Amino acid sequence: MIVPGLPTTGFMIIAAACFARCSPRFEQWILDLPGVGQSVADYRSGAGMPKRAKIVAVSMMVVAIAISAGILLDNTALRITTVVAGLIGTWFIVWRVPTAQRPIPTTKNDQR
Repeated sequence: MIVPGLPTTGFMIIAAACFARCSPRFEQWILDLPGVGQSVADYRSGAGMPKRAKIVAVSMMVVAIAISAGILLDNTALRITTVVAGLIGTWFIVWRVPTAQRPIPTTKNDQR
């Protein structure tokens, strides 16, 4: 899924929270998804995001916001709204989402 200016992991975390309340089966389905399931589980457990993932997420957000506000939008109000929403999202990821102290293992062989 590509949403200009927004990383999709947030949507997966919200989906997992909704599924946790309505159906344990759907919650487990989200947590078992390759790629995003572990990120959702780590965030929900309070481990946060690895530093590299935060850097990639913020970098991609900045690029998407710059393209959206600088090239794709003609209306000044929409440009300002896009930049403000992007700054809020960037602030949230940088300051409110905890940074994992060490990379979170992805397989059983990587665990320490």
